[in-house]
Amino acid sequence: MPTIELNRVQNDYGFEVKDEYGHVVRMDTSPESGGQNFGVRPMQMLLMGLGGCSAIDVIMILKKQRQNVRDYKMIIKGDREAGKEPSLWKDITVEFHIYGEVDQEKAEKAVDLSLNKYCSVAATLFAAGAAIKTETFVHP
Repeated sequence: MPTIELNRVQNDYGFEVKDEYGHVVRMDTSPESGGQNFGVRPMQMLLMGLGGCSAIDVIMILKKQRQNVRDYKMIIKGDREAGKEPSLWKDITVEFHIYGEVDQEKAEKAVDLSLNKYCSVAATLFAAGAAIKTETFVHP
């Protein structure tokens, strides 16, 4: 079972979170809520997790299809529910930028498979009611 350890290390809301392998992430709340910009906001971390999860899937799928991915970038934007507690992600837009000798249709299929079949973070967000829209760009 994965184990996460969180320790407060700076002021009231500055935390370091460590996984069982020793990887450390800094987290904080917004300055408006008393934070000090020490680290990533927890809800932004969820979008980062979506990016990482989907990126791994997409690159694995394209490699299996013998596509030559030289570089890769994603831009993820999200809007949260207004006036609700908890305020969940409701609309998420993800741009996939794939660089290399990659077929556009194969890239789009890899994105679809990732978000709708393999990526556990996407499944978690969908289960919470989020809508995820995508755009896939292949750059030579």
